[in-house]
Amino acid sequence: MIGDEKLKERWSELSDKLSHQFGDGEKLELDAIIYLVGVQELGKPQLKFKKDDKVNLMHIAICKLLETYGYYEFDFVDEDGWPHYKNVSKLPALKAGEQSVLMKEAIVTYFLERGYIN
Repeated sequence: MIGDEKLKERWSELSDKLSHQFGDGEKLELDAIIYLVGVQELGKPQLKFKKDDKVNLMHIAICKLLETYGYYEFDFVDEDGWPHYKNVSKLPALKAGEQSVLMKEAIVTYFLERGYIN
């Protein structure tokens, strides 16, 4: 687990960097960053996505991000190139604020592992 202050610092650095790169001058919120992770994991950033696709991209991202914590496991890639995950461990009952912290920590870890931030 990342310490509270370190997580805040890294989250700020990451959200600033992603906002500058993808936000057209606007600060990206948590959901937008999750969406970007989904697009990255699908590996087809050139596609235009429909509303249902966007929901599926966020699902892919959440599964990928929580895979680190043992909640999901990669299963297969379907014929259209979309990754699928299976739930392997029950998610804990978390309050909204706790969910946000968990997702921010998972996102920071994801981008640290890829060398996008330090």
